[in-house]
Amino acid sequence: MAFDTTGSEQEDGGRYTPISDHGLIGDLRTTALVAANGTIDWYCCPRFDAPSVFGSILDADRGGSFELAAEVRTRTRQFYFPDTNVLITRFFAADGVAEIQDFMPVVDESREAARHRLIRRVICVRGTLPFRARIAPRFGYGTEPHTLHLEGHTAVFRSPSLALALTATAPLEADGPDVRSHFKLLEGESHVFALDRLGDDVPPRACPRVEAQEQAEATVRFWRHWLARSRYHGRWREMVNRSALVLKLLTYAPTGAIVAAPTTSLPEQIGGERNWDYRYVWVRDAAFCVYAMLRLGFTSEAEAFMGFISERGILRGSGETGPLQIMYGIDGRTDLPEYELPHLEGYLGSGPVRVGNAATGQLQLDIYGALIDSIYLYDKWGQPISSDRWDEVGAVVDWLCEHWDQPDEGVWETRAGRRNFVYSRLMCWVALERAMRMANRRGLPADLTRWRESRDAIYRQIMRRGWSADRGAFVQGLDDQVLDASLLMMPLAKFVSPTDPKWLSTLDALTTDLVSDSLVYRYDPTASPDGLRGPEGTFSICSFWYVEALARAGRLEEARLAFEKMLTYANHLGLFAEEIGPTGEQLGNFPQAFTHLSLISAAFNLDRALG
Repeated sequence: MAFDTTGSEQEDGGRYTPISDHGLIGDLRTTALVAANGTIDWYCCPRFDAPSVFGSILDADRGGSFELAAEVRTRTRQFYFPDTNVLITRFFAADGVAEIQDFMPVVDESREAARHRLIRRVICVRGTLPFRARIAPRFGYGTEPHTLHLEGHTAVFRSPSLALALTATAPLEADGPDVRSHFKLLEGESHVFALDRLGDDVPPRACPRVEAQEQAEATVRFWRHWLARSRYHGRWREMVNRSALVLKLLTYAPTGAIVAAPTTSLPEQIGGERNWDYRYVWVRDAAFCVYAMLRLGFTSEAEAFMGFISERGILRGSGETGPLQIMYGIDGRTDLPEYELPHLEGYLGSGPVRVGNAATGQLQLDIYGALIDSIYLYDKWGQPISSDRWDEVGAVVDWLCEHWDQPDEGVWETRAGRRNFVYSRLMCWVALERAMRMANRRGLPADLTRWRESRDAIYRQIMRRGWSADRGAFVQGLDDQVLDASLLMMPLAKFVSPTDPKWLSTLDALTTDLVSDSLVYRYDPTASPDGLRGPEGTFSICSFWYVEALARAGRLEEARLAFEKMLTYANHLGLFAEEIGPTGEQLGNFPQAFTHLSLISAAFNLDRALG
């Protein structure tokens, strides 16, 4: 896929590139966003949740960036080297054509992994083109001053908390605390810029052209070798492969953690306050990722996440909201205090910019179903569960038998108080049902009588109080009248037959109330206040759930059309943010794991239904 930016305009008079006009690169420890104009405007080092070094996507003036572009008027096109996470941005001008190859080598050796090398190769492929570069880091989310030491082709930026070394084959010159470069390339010529983290016995090291070429080839081999393990060969292979590559980029190799998104505070509504930090491990999101990865045959990623759960004692927790928190740090830490960065204006002025996440302390009972379902699937498709893990699962399920029948904040993390959400009850049913399946299939010890009584009580409560005869639909809360797209999971979770009359009636009601073309809203905030001001866009995971629900109901033509329409909302590289706005713009943190894992599931099941 490629994208032509001819005549495209950046937001806010050129200060902000649209969220969707970005590609993502990474080294399985951190990532960088590369705009279609060649600027890196988001990069945290040395890991996903570290303070930003380049953050101009959140403040064009104070955030910092790594600009690299032609000095003449150009058209640009951006694409991934096929089946990899090596990003190429091409520049077309009257006198020549050139390209930037952006990538981060994926290495296992600890010393080199700590370097977090980011390589930018500029190559002129036709004619001649003049280029400019400006490397302007702003450490600590733009709060830490830094010094510059420039000697020849090496520049070292030092702040109190981090040091970076830039080595280049092009000439460098100081511009205050920043570095500039101007050069002209003839056909066949190239220059290399490499940015390394220093410290932890990682010294500065040059990156000559030959080494950059070798590392580019090695990075291509790594991603292609990884992707070759995919079992999906269906109709939408390119989109599914890209989604798998995104999910892999969002994994933190040292622990097996999977972040919800690599960014913070990209708004769900321009000018609104729905801005959150997603650089953490949501139990729900990560568990669903495990399902998607297992579907494609990537068992080692599922195994790594199970290791994260096991080694950090996640199932042995004992907090105020139960054994599980809804999210954890990528190192397993439980304390993720939320605070604002008032000195940053936010994307297009959409403050506040937040770090951390106060939802950590919420009770969201659905996470138990998501996690235990992923353990069940891993036990079925990966490795059988160990005796120690089963003891932990049993203790969690016993706790759930005592606590499922209580209000919580729900899957959408509302900040308007706890309610009796039907989706939370649904996923508690999933937790009990999947645990019983494991126990029965493997002959594992379990209090099956108690588990069955709780499971059946949840089923009866949903059928009695989660169904509205007036609406002809399952509803958001017990004894409620409001619809909620999370209930699209009911047939997907096998709680109800996809052709059950009550479910078909619900599907029609959801289509009438929450579906706009192929796009699906989570719920109506005016009918169900969530404690936040303003509306939001359609939620893309719900749109893919809708496709899958249609397919399971046998409405294949509708499902296929809705799926194809959803693909038109992807960006030029096949990437999705969290939401789609009123005019088709992408909103929210980008790219988002939730959206890509649901794309994989929808494609897999729709492809199978079509035959």
